Amino acid sequence: MEKETTCNGFEVSGYPFRLDRVELAGAFGDLGTLLPIVVAMILINGLSPTMVFLAFGLFYLLTGFYYRMPVPVQPLKAVGAIAIAYPAQITESVIGAAGIIFGALLIVFSLTGMVDKLAKLFTAPVVRGIQLALGLIFLKKGIELIVAEKLFMSGVDGSFSAYHLNLVLGIVVFALVLLLLDNRKFPAALVALAAGISAGLLFGGAQGLKPTFGPTEVRLISPSIQDFWVAFIMLILPQVPLTIGNACVGTADLCSTLYPKSPLLDRCGAGRFAWTMGLANLPAGFFGAVPMCHGTGGLAAHYRFGARTGGAPIMIGALFVILALAFGELGFAILAIIPNSVLGVLLVFAGLELCPLVRSLKTNEEFFVALLIAGIALAVPNMAWAFGAGIVADLLIRKAKIKI
Repeated sequence: MEKETTCNGFEVSGYPFRLDRVELAGAFGDLGTLLPIVVAMILINGLSPTMVFLAFGLFYLLTGFYYRMPVPVQPLKAVGAIAIAYPAQITESVIGAAGIIFGALLIVFSLTGMVDKLAKLFTAPVVRGIQLALGLIFLKKGIELIVAEKLFMSGVDGSFSAYHLNLVLGIVVFALVLLLLDNRKFPAALVALAAGISAGLLFGGAQGLKPTFGPTEVRLISPSIQDFWVAFIMLILPQVPLTIGNACVGTADLCSTLYPKSPLLDRCGAGRFAWTMGLANLPAGFFGAVPMCHGTGGLAAHYRFGARTGGAPIMIGALFVILALAFGELGFAILAIIPNSVLGVLLVFAGLELCPLVRSLKTNEEFFVALLIAGIALAVPNMAWAFGAGIVADLLIRKAKIKI
């Protein structure tokens, strides 16, 4: 693999990797999605910070070098939400079992071509409906984080919490990001993170945390048959439709939208995304890592804040590996002091990048399907119901030639 040094980074086989502050800002653009779930699962479900961040870092490095686009690495949203809501049932071994099952399933889906067959169910209005639903969910969750009473995800009250500091900080950071959104000298996401860490230190976010150096304990997970059963019923079944629709088909579609003439699109198909997710999750599950995926929201967030090449996932991946191995508890403490409202602002802007994609639809029938999916997704906790209803409605409209 030949490398040619450039002013902004390097090239691999003729495809440039940009490594500059704008690309770095884009690399941090998806933290609003990643951190709330990951920090909560470490704190609530007792996962190892080193293993969690090492898995994300290695997967990000693999993703950057292979796809050479700002393809994201995210926690599985359905798995994360259920694990956080039911920590008594969803233990570390159950989460590990979920990663093993999820990885094995995706490898089988990719090798057999099943992903490409399932992808045919996800027509343009279905994909746009999924993207709109995720965009609105990001907006909703982001606003919830901004207006939350608590300033920190760790549960630390901090100083001046009685004065709605989280909300005030959210408004200030939102205005700051809006003003700097297209500023290449002072990238918006980097400024937001710097402001968040500074505010966290200033207002007592480090209280009770143990900022020790070196890796935290890494454990080999040996799930029982019961763990695999609980993982399959409670975590995998709700997650698989979301993964096929968003992480595989939706991400491939958004790559085509953002990079319509790129020769790299040949490797950015739904089956390829399933393959890399499978390769990452299968071994990571044996060490209790958070199950991971790609996704349209993360790609939109990276792109919105300046990422254009594989340099963004390479930089954030390298940072996570360093945090995991060299800083361990200290690295987790630094991320944990970023206020809820700052993470919420990043989520809001990621959602605002996804929602307008629905404008590419042309007919009332297509808009009907997309809006139906988004409406159901906002109303019920399991997005699989929304995807299923949208697919059925889309098939019925097309087969019966219904006009709306």
